[in-house]
Amino acid sequence: MQVTAVEWVITIAVILGLFVFDFFAHVRTPHEPTFRESGFWSAVYIGIALAFGGFVAWRWGSTFAGEYYAGFVTEKALSVDNLFIFLIIMSTFAVPRMYQQKALLIGIVIALVMRGVFIAVGAAAISAFSWVFYLFGLFLVYTAIKLISESGHEPEHEEKRDSRIVALAKRVLPTTDSYDGDKLITRVDGRRTVTPLLLALLAIGFADLLFALDSIPAIYGLTSEPYLVFTANAFALMGLRQLYFLIGGLLDRLVYLSYGLSAILAFIGVKLVLHALHENTLPFINGGEQVSVPEISTGVSLGVILGILLIATVASLLRTRSD
Repeated sequence: MQVTAVEWVITIAVILGLFVFDFFAHVRTPHEPTFRESGFWSAVYIGIALAFGGFVAWRWGSTFAGEYYAGFVTEKALSVDNLFIFLIIMSTFAVPRMYQQKALLIGIVIALVMRGVFIAVGAAAISAFSWVFYLFGLFLVYTAIKLISESGHEPEHEEKRDSRIVALAKRVLPTTDSYDGDKLITRVDGRRTVTPLLLALLAIGFADLLFALDSIPAIYGLTSEPYLVFTANAFALMGLRQLYFLIGGLLDRLVYLSYGLSAILAFIGVKLVLHALHENTLPFINGGEQVSVPEISTGVSLGVILGILLIATVASLLRTRSD
């Protein structure tokens, strides 16, 4: 897949332009989005993401389009799980709903920057060392097990993390417990102090860093093209703010989502290990020769991911309905 520098620049400019538009059109004036507003713009951003897949198919072919769609679906599913953490952070810091949009948008931009760095590092590592796929695969399997073990206890883990972040911030920064509109920094008795909104933003940023550690290896298990990895991440994050307000009340009903995501991460982890064995260069494995193992195609990967998400969602809704 050949992507020119001009195509990279145009793509990044369009994505940044969409975020700037989102800020001035929806976030600059603090307000709590209505269900209709959130639903409309969520559909718009998903439509843009799906249309971009059509562009990939036209420009580079259906194989790369399939890899993009598989990556986008996976990253979108992981992003929905992230909303649980955002909800906990907003509750912990008692952020008024009309100011939550600003924290979410800035946090999402921070997440995109972090993922851009991880994508670049991951691409460099993969091009230099094929055995990196072993590390990515094993890490995803470990993450899947960890996600299952923590399922149902997300609030406790996140509150512990938030308390450590707040304690560290208060040691090095002057803070106030009062909000001053949607300001991140305000003045108290003539002294500049950090508001709880900035502390919430720091917590979201740290959570985004942890999310990137999971999501980047996961998508590299579906495509090795940095351009597709970046765009799938960008379009999955875009519209996440609207999705937060759209399904915030439904998150508690998705009781089996963590199990579904664990299965997806474990599946991609196994896929990465199989790919690493197929491209093996480690001398202590089969004498440094390739291992004859089956490889999982992009079409099968997309089908498995969609199937797991469908089963987890339907099972969750049936469970909470019966309860």
